[in-house]
Amino acid sequence: MEILFKFLDTTGFAMMTFGNAIMIVIGIIFITLAITKDYEPLLLVPIGFGAIMGNIPTIESMALSVYDQGSVLSYIYFGISQGVFPPLIFLGIGAMTDFSTMLSNPKLILLGAAAQMGIFLTLIGALALGFTPAEAGAIGIIGGADGPTSIFLSAKLAPHLLGAIAIAAYSYMALVPVIQPPIMKLLTTKEERLIRMKPPREVSRREKMIFPIAAFLICALLVPGAIVLLGMLFFGNLLKESCVTERLANTARTAFIDIVTILLGLAVGASTQAQTFLQSESLLIFGLGALSFCIATASGLLFAKFMNLFLTDKINPLIGAAGVSAVPDSARVVQMVGQKEDPHNFLLMHAMAPNVAGVIGSAVAAGVLWSVMGN
Repeated sequence: MEILFKFLDTTGFAMMTFGNAIMIVIGIIFITLAITKDYEPLLLVPIGFGAIMGNIPTIESMALSVYDQGSVLSYIYFGISQGVFPPLIFLGIGAMTDFSTMLSNPKLILLGAAAQMGIFLTLIGALALGFTPAEAGAIGIIGGADGPTSIFLSAKLAPHLLGAIAIAAYSYMALVPVIQPPIMKLLTTKEERLIRMKPPREVSRREKMIFPIAAFLICALLVPGAIVLLGMLFFGNLLKESCVTERLANTARTAFIDIVTILLGLAVGASTQAQTFLQSESLLIFGLGALSFCIATASGLLFAKFMNLFLTDKINPLIGAAGVSAVPDSARVVQMVGQKEDPHNFLLMHAMAPNVAGVIGSAVAAGVLWSVMGN
C-alpha cells in the first residue's frame, strides 16, 4: 500500500494545479478551433497539443519539460530559444512565394510598409506600460502578424516573454478572418470596395531571378539585423525562380517546412506551462498584440485611401489590409470581403503584393528593433 500511495502522489492528477487545467483547456480550444473553424490548423493543432503536453505536471526528478535541461522537449525547444526554426520557416516561405504581382505594381509595396505602423505604435504603448525597451520591441513585432519573426526577435530581445509573444502572434494570425473584416468594412465605403483594378503585367523570368539577389543586398546592407530572416526568404525564392534547383525548392516548400512547423508549433505550445505563462504581463502582451494587429490593418487601409488621392488608376483600399504578414490568409480575406460586394471582382493577386511586401517589411522592422533595442 505504501508503494501504491507513493505512486499516486507522483501522478499528474495529484500534482495538477488550477493553472495547468486552464492551459490544458486552452490547448483543447485551439485544437477545436483548428478543426471546426479551419483557423490555421497547421499551426493551432501542434500548438494546442503542445500546450496540453507542457501542462501535464511531473515530479522534479524527471526531466521532461522544455525548461528541464537534457529533456527531449528541451532539445526541440532549442530551435526556438536560439532562433533556429524561424529562418528555416522563411526558407520554405520563400520557396512558395511568387513576387510577380509586387514586381508588376511596385507602388503596392508601400501598403506593406504602411501596415508596419502597428509595430512601432505598439512599441510606444509597451514602453508607456513599463516594459523595458527590449521587451517593448519584442512585443511590438506582434503587429506584423508574422509568427516566425515574432519568435526570432523575442528570442533575441526578451527570451522570458517568448512563450506569451509566440502564442499571441500565432493566435492573431489564426484569427485573421475574424479580426480583419469588421475593420475593413468600417474604414471603407461600398464604392471603394467595388473598385476594380487592372490586371498585373507579366513579369519576365529574368526579373524574377534578379529580384531576390538585389532585394537581399539592399535590405541587408541597410539593416544587417535582418540578414538571417531575409537571407533565407530570398534564398528560398531564388531556388524557386532559378528553375535549375526545382528539387531543392520543392523540398523546402513541402516536407522541410512541414517538419519545422510541426516541431516549432509543438515546442511553442509546450512552453506555455502555467507556472511561467499565466502572469499579468502575459495578459498585457495579448492586449497589446490585439491592438497592434488592429492598427496594422487600419494603417494599410488608410494609406491605400491616401494613395488614391494622387492616383489616376485607383487602388481598391481593401488590399491595404493584406499588408500584414499573415501569408496568404490576409490576402484571402481581402478576396472574400471584396467578392461579397462584387462576386466578379478578383482581388487575390493584387492583395498578394502588399502581403509579401509585409513579410519583407516585418523582417526589416525586426532587424531595426534588434539593432536599436538590443544594444
